[in-house]
Amino acid sequence: MEIITQLLPFVFLIAIMYFVIIRPQQKEAKSRKEMIDALTKGDKVVTVGGVIAVIHKVEEKFLSVKINDDTIVKITKDAVSRKYEDEA
Repeated sequence: MEIITQLLPFVFLIAIMYFVIIRPQQKEAKSRKEMIDALTKGDKVVTVGGVIAVIHKVEEKFLSVKINDDTIVKITKDAVSRKYEDEA
C-alpha cells in the first residue's frame, strides 16, 4: 500500500504530460501529414523558408514548385510549412 501511494504522483505526472504535451503534438503531426498528402498541382504553399510557390508537379517524396514564371525548383515535401490561403 505504501508503494502505491508513493508512485501515485508519478502516475499523475505522466498522465498530465501525455494529455498536455504528447497527444497534441501527435494530432498536429497527423493533420500536417494529411495536409501534405492532399496537395495537388496548382495549390499554393508556403515553404519553411517563407517562399510562396505554386505546385507544378507532385512526386512521391518531392514537389516541383513554380516560384515565378521562369523558375521551377524541386523541394522535399517536408519543406512545406502550410498551404497558402489568399486573403481576399
